Amino acid sequence: MTSWLSEDELAAWHGLLTMSAALQVRLNRELQSQHGISLADYEVLGRLHDATDARLRTVDLVATLTWEQSRVSHQLTRMQRRGLVVREDCESDRRGSVYALTDLGRTTIERAAPEHVAAVRRLVFDHLTATQVRQLGALTSRVLAALDDRE
Repeated sequence: MTSWLSEDELAAWHGLLTMSAALQVRLNRELQSQHGISLADYEVLGRLHDATDARLRTVDLVATLTWEQSRVSHQLTRMQRRGLVVREDCESDRRGSVYALTDLGRTTIERAAPEHVAAVRRLVFDHLTATQVRQLGALTSRVLAALDDRE
């Protein structure tokens, strides 16, 4: 027998989905209008920027982004065509590949990051107390840990 969500659970679930979607739409729109990149571009550029030598194997990008392999591949292909990343052969795994930031990719993420962080602060954290921020962190960590345990 199905254990349906309570009214409180349903409200929280719908709120979570709506908030997540609305944040992605707003942040994507702002990045597009201000820097000509998508939120997905920003996520990839950020991971590469923070990586050693600004390079990551494709498999590691998939793991850190928690996207499907096909989505990552299509995203990297689009970014490569626009000159934001470059594909290189993986020295440690001949079947694998490595993606690296280009100079344009580095410049793009470094210009976009301050405004993106300000937008995240304006849209999310300016509306929460320090206690609520800690609670949000604890809640998301707990759910993510449960998701990891089931895979």
